[in-house]
Amino acid sequence: RMAAAPPSYCFVAFPPCSKDGLVVFGKNSARPRDEVQEVVYFAAADHDPGSKVECTYIEIEQVPKTHAVVLSRPSWLWGAEMGANEHGVCVANEAVVTREPASESEALLGMDLVRLGLERGATAKEALDVIVALLEEHGQGGNYYEDGSSCHTFQSAFLIVDRNEAWVLETSGKYWAAEKITEGVKCVCNQLSLTTKIDAEHPELRNYVRSQGWWNGDSDFNFSEVFSLADDHLVCCSGKESLEKQGGDVSAQAMIDVLRDKDSGVCVDSESFLTTASIVSVLSQDLSFPCVHYFTGTPDPSRSIFKPFIFVDDVKLVPKVQSPSFGNDDPAKKIPRFQEKPDRRHELYKAHEWARSLLENDQDKGQKLMRIMLELEKQGLEAMEDILTRTEVLDPAEVVDLFYDCVDTELKFFK
Repeated sequence: RMAAAPPSYCFVAFPPCSKDGLVVFGKNSARPRDEVQEVVYFAAADHDPGSKVECTYIEIEQVPKTHAVVLSRPSWLWGAEMGANEHGVCVANEAVVTREPASESEALLGMDLVRLGLERGATAKEALDVIVALLEEHGQGGNYYEDGSSCHTFQSAFLIVDRNEAWVLETSGKYWAAEKITEGVKCVCNQLSLTTKIDAEHPELRNYVRSQGWWNGDSDFNFSEVFSLADDHLVCCSGKESLEKQGGDVSAQAMIDVLRDKDSGVCVDSESFLTTASIVSVLSQDLSFPCVHYFTGTPDPSRSIFKPFIFVDDVKLVPKVQSPSFGNDDPAKKIPRFQEKPDRRHELYKAHEWARSLLENDQDKGQKLMRIMLELEKQGLEAMEDILTRTEVLDPAEVVDLFYDCVDTELKFFK
């Protein structure tokens, strides 16, 4: 039996389920407990013809122009677990296990494809097209974890969202299928979820599964049934019900509440896995409004706060949520890989560790600190709600330090 995929969850809610005609996206990234995630911003850039880009394990052709992106990523790799670009596209990935073993050969990781889709796609559909073209050309494979003793490999699923629509993309090797979503609530977790409603697919998908003897061509083609391991076909998502119960009121706060819910299993805190970072994005369907992306940058959303980021030119960088860089000396870059594990904790992560130990060892002080933090988060949410509902156009100068200031304030409270 193959190793279980880490139980991450991602969600999207569209009107009429969401509030004020907004699209709300969220993800909890479940990863090995001790892994550090950083939040990084890369400005839009032009690239010389013929230039290459070095992903986690392989180098591929660069494109002439890449979009500005903000990413939450395990700090040892190139790609991202989740993130957004300047055009209001959000992408999250899920590791999944299918009946085809994932390749141990180093290729693109699902996380690399998240970043590549964001850097190269100005809409959700463009990002999807980018991801499947790169899968066809380079394939997916390589170790998902920073682990020198064992290779952990998975196939990938993606939730790709923009202001108008979302695509659920599920893959096995280079084969894939996708469903388009424009209303209601959708949850994607670490199991395949596509069934017979398929809006785009690999041109050879059905021939391939027929040749493998997995489908006879007579019954309806059901992607999950064809590709899942026999006992894996479970209904995945309790968080979806919580969001649907909100009626038409899914907001950033409602999404944050779902991501914080340990009882439902959406907020993972198990022996092997922890929710090491979270994101919530709010996308206005009206192009004159900005999109707001909230990142924790720290583990366990029930003990973290969501801090807002808005794309503007010259947005202030936030080194305090960036892990140290080891350049070419990084054990993740040397062959054989991962022979040692450097300390990748960033300043916010370290401060947050102290706060977590306070919560565990001094209930009163811990609870008091948490109340202050949540009040800080609430002020941020209210300020963003104001930006998303006011009539005058946002002055970029107002938000150029937004994420920086929120991280700074959080650190001050911890000190």
